[in-house]
Amino acid sequence: MKNIQASCIAALTLCLAGVALADDLQTVGDPDITGFSAQRLARMTSWFEAQTKKGDPSGFVVAIARGGKLAYLQPTGFEDHDKKIPMRPDSIFRIGSMSKQITSVATMMLVDEGKLELDALVAQYLPELRDMQVVKTDPATGDAVLLELEPAKRAMTIRDLLRNTSGLVYAGPDYADPGFGNAAIHALYGAKAPFRRDKPIAPFVASLGMLPLLHQPGEVWEYSLGFDVLGRVIEVVSGQPFDQFLQSRLFAPLRMVDTGFYVPEDKLARLVAVPGAQPAPLSDGDVAKPQTFFSGGGGIVSTAPDFLRFCQMLLNGGELDGARILKPETVRLMMTNSLPPDIHIAGHEAGPAFGTGWGLGFAIRTSPDFSLIPGSVGSFNWQGSWGTFFSVDPVQKLILVMMMQRSQYSENGFYFNAIRRLPYAALKVPEISVPAAPTQLVTRALAEYVGRYDFGGSASSLDRQVSVADGIGWIGLDSVIAENDGLRVVKPAEAGPAARAGIISGDLITAIGDKPIKGLTLEAAFHRISGPLNATIKLKITRQAQNDPIVVAFAREAVPSHSVELQIRVADGKLVVEATGRWSILDFDKGQTTPLAVLSRDEFCVESGDHTRIAFIRDAAGKVNGAVLNPGPWEQRGALAQ
Repeated sequence: MKNIQASCIAALTLCLAGVALADDLQTVGDPDITGFSAQRLARMTSWFEAQTKKGDPSGFVVAIARGGKLAYLQPTGFEDHDKKIPMRPDSIFRIGSMSKQITSVATMMLVDEGKLELDALVAQYLPELRDMQVVKTDPATGDAVLLELEPAKRAMTIRDLLRNTSGLVYAGPDYADPGFGNAAIHALYGAKAPFRRDKPIAPFVASLGMLPLLHQPGEVWEYSLGFDVLGRVIEVVSGQPFDQFLQSRLFAPLRMVDTGFYVPEDKLARLVAVPGAQPAPLSDGDVAKPQTFFSGGGGIVSTAPDFLRFCQMLLNGGELDGARILKPETVRLMMTNSLPPDIHIAGHEAGPAFGTGWGLGFAIRTSPDFSLIPGSVGSFNWQGSWGTFFSVDPVQKLILVMMMQRSQYSENGFYFNAIRRLPYAALKVPEISVPAAPTQLVTRALAEYVGRYDFGGSASSLDRQVSVADGIGWIGLDSVIAENDGLRVVKPAEAGPAARAGIISGDLITAIGDKPIKGLTLEAAFHRISGPLNATIKLKITRQAQNDPIVVAFAREAVPSHSVELQIRVADGKLVVEATGRWSILDFDKGQTTPLAVLSRDEFCVESGDHTRIAFIRDAAGKVNGAVLNPGPWEQRGALAQ
């Protein structure tokens, strides 16, 4: 009898291996069990705490799961900075475009059930979108000709809506890609098909049928209203309002208890305030009362624990806690790049230059070397304009969720870079026992290791970020805002080309080359700034308290990769190491020196912390020219900077 019981228990254990259970995602586990360094998780907490002192964002909630277990759930800062209400783990956030992934899953649920066909024409379900016209393009320039239309070569399909190849676009000139198309088309969408959260989806979708497509379906990837159209498709196919379908078929089975299109009165105390201007009435940010327009592209609110459960379901192949949402093969299809290699990318979120493709509703990492997506090839993610972010790494079984709330998305990339790097940097490297050498090297011998070592763009070898797109020039104006008269410099990149040319915070760029940029959108201005490596750019600038304009010219440079640098010196007869790049790495912190112990000639280790090892490498002449952190499967290689 005992043997039978033991066999049953063993079989059950095998069935549940790798599958998250309810308790696993509710209680933070021991870092050692989930494979993290407690010290480096604490470093990550300190980083986010430091950012909240700026007041925008007022706070964060960061959640991490690995191997189906909750590894980290940390609120920092305030839900409401002005009222000094502390952030809490279940604070409620507007998740913006992370609504798209929820809509994509809902769509594929109906595909799994045979009620919806991926390659069916959208007009089969929504006749109001039949026989749509397409803006004609000038064959010489590729620019759209606003008042000239032509028939679509083929009708848009459900697959097109999921992969942003429908030809639909977003409203408003800020979404226009200046390299392909015409901002007037985006403005037309805003005028003729405005978002109104007091109107149902059906008339909104019907109004799209009266507008032209900007692109021929299937020919161009452009971020679009397609996910809002999918919300209406789901209503027609399921016979339920979109919000009811999500609640009954997705949120309730996954126990996403705080996710929906508005925040009920008894939960309003947990809704995170937006620093600065509050959301406009009837906008996607106006979530304090019930809605009638259910935006599948950007209207949902959620919490870090809820969205973690959604991600864990996907990582598990479509199931969580016994609730089967999607077939495993459906999840695999959704997380496979669906874009042809020669498709035109109208935007800056996908494509070979960013190491990123697009599946069915999700961005997918396609390059092992450089990507906007953290983790292994095949990892998937997305973000929301309010400052939310998630990523899932199937190889490491790792889920990252970051929630913050900002009204301006121009600097969100700074925080997205942090959630890309800091959790991977906190993973523990497998330990290898190496006895310390009984003798010390003399100071003269230590001197040959002194120098600055560049380890590239990643704080972890499991998330390589070692190169960027060839031939693209960088001018070091990473933080600017568009004003009516030009681009206002918020802060030039430290020691970047623009800063070295004399550009300072507060400068207003009024012309690029000989062309004024008054009235241009941020995207259009960046298109003019872009140029090949080493090409000269000329900027005309006005500066406060200075009457005459300033003209500066300088060369575009290669994008710097040295986000992670170590400076090695000799102090008190030992090698000491300090992180001097943008990010700390392993046992090495910014602004703090860490001594090394000798293991052997060319090999050293940190005596405390996580015992990081450094092996120096030499060229053919025997001169030190690089270093390897933790030699082995998780090693990171850095070059000695000249």
